[in-house]
Amino acid sequence: MDETLAVALRRWRDRLSPHDVGLPGRSRRRAPGLRREELADLAGLSVDYVVRLEQGRATSPSAQVVAALARALQLQPAERDHAYRLAGLLPPAAGTISTHVPAGVQRVLARLHEFPVGVFSADWTLVMWTPAWAALIGDPSGRDPERLNLVRAVFVDGPSGLASWPVRHAEDDALGSALVADLRGALVDHPRDAGLAALVGEMRTRSAHFNRLWDQGAVGRHVSARKTVEHPLVGDITCDCDVLTVPGSSLRIVVYTVATGSVDAEKLEFLRVARGIPAAPGA
Repeated sequence: MDETLAVALRRWRDRLSPHDVGLPGRSRRRAPGLRREELADLAGLSVDYVVRLEQGRATSPSAQVVAALARALQLQPAERDHAYRLAGLLPPAAGTISTHVPAGVQRVLARLHEFPVGVFSADWTLVMWTPAWAALIGDPSGRDPERLNLVRAVFVDGPSGLASWPVRHAEDDALGSALVADLRGALVDHPRDAGLAALVGEMRTRSAHFNRLWDQGAVGRHVSARKTVEHPLVGDITCDCDVLTVPGSSLRIVVYTVATGSVDAEKLEFLRVARGIPAAPGA
């Protein structure tokens, strides 16, 4: 049988354990791997479209769809590029920003599901998040792709960034300086990414604050920051926010934590239970 995208998708889905994507294991599964509806949910696609892809009735998915499926299926870079070619597309070129999240990072996120964690690409576009992230600052899944970019959110929409409700920052300008510095570095690392250049141009046009920081040659590093989320359900939650990097990747992992036994921890636990987020093993 010739290799097709339909055949490859079924093979990749069958080999992926529900535990690897943070889903509770079920003892009675008629087939190994993920169900189609689970893959559809992880990739942000309709179940019907996944069915049509696997049956070979949808043969021309967009690059965005292939990227989403590659992330959901935890493909290795070579497998991701193979998926693009099977779809009749060119794989992402060198010098452009990748939204691919390595399988190892995804497995870490699956085990950190009760912590608010978001994964961002080099241009600070949110590409993955845990259920606890959605519970704390609002569910990003219904947003248009351009509204998932933190730079655009901070400099155009306001200091709450991607949150659905207000977030107070202890040092607002530190975040802005760090984001501008990141974009300046990203332009060097990804010189062929037209979307990144367009984002910088857009921000220089739409935001006087961004323009001033850019012209000043702002430099900054992401350090631990304290933020207070004005949550509509439980009131203020004060969190420590840290930005982690992945060696060999331009991804940024943003993690919100609270002190064990604190009032903030109790509020975050209430949100976890209210959203039906399973507790960590052994908790």
